[in-house]
Amino acid sequence: MNVLLVHGGLHEDMDARRFWGSTGVVSGLEQRGLRVHAPDRLAGARSWQSEADHLTPVLPDEPVVVVAGSNGCSAAVRLALTHPGRVSRLLLAWPATAGDTSIDDRVRERVTDPAIAAELLRGETLRGVLDGELAGLRVPTGVLPSAPHNPVHQRRTVDALLRLLPDARELPGFPEPVRPGFADHQDAFLGTVTAFAGA
Repeated sequence: MNVLLVHGGLHEDMDARRFWGSTGVVSGLEQRGLRVHAPDRLAGARSWQSEADHLTPVLPDEPVVVVAGSNGCSAAVRLALTHPGRVSRLLLAWPATAGDTSIDDRVRERVTDPAIAAELLRGETLRGVLDGELAGLRVPTGVLPSAPHNPVHQRRTVDALLRLLPDARELPGFPEPVRPGFADHQDAFLGTVTAFAGA
């Protein structure tokens, strides 16, 4: 079973090694028999579609389970919308909350070009995606909340995704891998991902 991991972060110091690799997610999933692909997202991306285009060459020939974290959820959804036949399942973990002024202002501080910042922040429940597009996504989807919730990954985003996505179910919540408390939950998280992937 192929799994594509899409890491979090948005125009900040984050990559696949830090998000998935050094936290033990890649090696843990491989030990459970999954074939893991964990590319870096497009650095300094100007749009979510450019992120999806960047990830497209990494897609295996056979359908893949996509597991995305935080802002990587926007890139993963755009990828699933662009290549619907190549994504067999979609796990949206710790989906980043859109439309919160205090959080969006921090993104604008990092993204110095106002036009690029506006493009990346555009969207409804998820950045870069319209709610109508989410409602038309026909792929089994798991939504995994942050536990505990935090301002960047709010409960309201999880609830909205569960309402909008036609084939979605909530999975147990965990801290994000880059948070100190993740190590205590690593095994349970890996088991949840493995079971969702159907491995």
